[in-house]
Amino acid sequence: MYGNTLVLIMGEAKRRKNLGISSRKKNEEINLPQLDKKVLQQKVRRTLYKYPIIPFLFYGAAILILVGGLFFVFKSFNIA
Repeated sequence: MYGNTLVLIMGEAKRRKNLGISSRKKNEEINLPQLDKKVLQQKVRRTLYKYPIIPFLFYGAAILILVGGLFFVFKSFNIA
């Protein structure tokens, strides 16, 4: 029973070495997507100019969440 736990804890590199298998090939080319800030900024501005109510809705929702959180804290801890 205890001999099997060593196999479970052993890392992949040790296991491959014990089995006589060569190490894995590392994929050195990692292509991350490039973000174009100017294009993204233009899209956001275009959307905000198209729908000018969005900032008001966002700030209104943030204020409601803040007030609701304060109400919950006051109610649960009997502060007021």
